[in-house]
Amino acid sequence: MVDQDPNVSRETPVGGHPVDGQPFADTPIAMAAERASQVLTPGGAGQLPKPPQTRIMTVANQKGGVGKTTTTVNLAAGLALRGLRVLVIDLDPQGNASTALGIDHRAQDIASVYELLLGEVTLKEAIQESPSQQGLFCVPATLDLAGAEIELVSLVARENRLRNALADDVLAEFQIDYVFIDCPPSLGLLTVNAMVAAREVLIPIQCEYYALEGVGQLLRNIELVQAHLNRDLHVSTILLTMYDGRTKLADQVAEEVRRHFGDKVLSTIIPRSVKVSEAPGYGMTIIEYDPGSRGAMSYLDAARELALRASEGAPA
Repeated sequence: MVDQDPNVSRETPVGGHPVDGQPFADTPIAMAAERASQVLTPGGAGQLPKPPQTRIMTVANQKGGVGKTTTTVNLAAGLALRGLRVLVIDLDPQGNASTALGIDHRAQDIASVYELLLGEVTLKEAIQESPSQQGLFCVPATLDLAGAEIELVSLVARENRLRNALADDVLAEFQIDYVFIDCPPSLGLLTVNAMVAAREVLIPIQCEYYALEGVGQLLRNIELVQAHLNRDLHVSTILLTMYDGRTKLADQVAEEVRRHFGDKVLSTIIPRSVKVSEAPGYGMTIIEYDPGSRGAMSYLDAARELALRASEGAPA
C-alpha cells in the first residue's frame, strides 16, 4: 500500500480538480474568491470617469428600512474604489453611515455635522477620511444631531445651513467628485436642508409590498423645495433594493417603478442579501466585508452605472 502525501486531499486528485471533474473555479466559493480578488486588486475594477462638476446627491425616502444608508455608503465605496473621491454627509442622528465607514462618531469632542449645521466648525474641520478606503470621506453624525431640528428652528436661513456649509473651495481642495447626503427617515428640517444643499435626489425603493407608499409625499415635498428654495433640485436616480427573485411580487414592483419613473431607474437591482445587512455591524461596507458577494457586485455595478450616466448626461 502506497502512503498518501499528506499535502494532497483524499477527495482531490493530484490534477487539482474535485472528484466530480469540476474545476475549483466553478464552485460558488471559488468564483466569489476570484471576484473578490479582481475587485480588491489596485486598478482591477477599472477607473470611472469624473463628473464635469461635483455631483451633490441627497439619498432620501421617508419610509424606513428601504436601504438609504446601505445604498449611500456602498455606492460611495464603489465609486471610491474605482478612482473617484467621495464625501458622505451623515444627516441621520443614528449615525449608521458613519459606523459603516469606520468613523468613530461616539468619541468626545468630535467635529460632526451637528456643529457644522450650527456654524461652530467648518467643513474642512469636520471631514474625516474613512480608514478602510482611500478617497472616501465622511462628515459623521453624533447623538447631538437628534436635537438639531429644534435648535435650527430659531436660526436665520434655517433651511440653508447645510448648503452654506458646503464650501466650494473645500470641496475643490479635497477634489471631491461626489457628495452623498444620507437623510433620516422623515421629511423634517434635516431632510429639507439636504434637499436645499443638493442638486439631485436619489430614491432607494425596496421591491416589496407598499414600496411606493410615501414616495408620493416625498415627491410633493421635492416640488415644494424646487418652487421655494432650490430650483435646481430634481429626482435623477431611482435604485431598486432588496430584490428577491423568488417572488413574483418583486418583479411586479420593479415593473411598476420602471413604468412610473422610466429611465431614472438604474438597470442594476440590489438583491436581498444577509451579507449586506451584516456588514455595518462590523463597521464596514459590503464591498470591504465581502467583496465577492452578489451584494457587493451589485453595488459596484450601480456605482458604475451612476458614474457613466453622469459622463453621458443624466436624465432630467
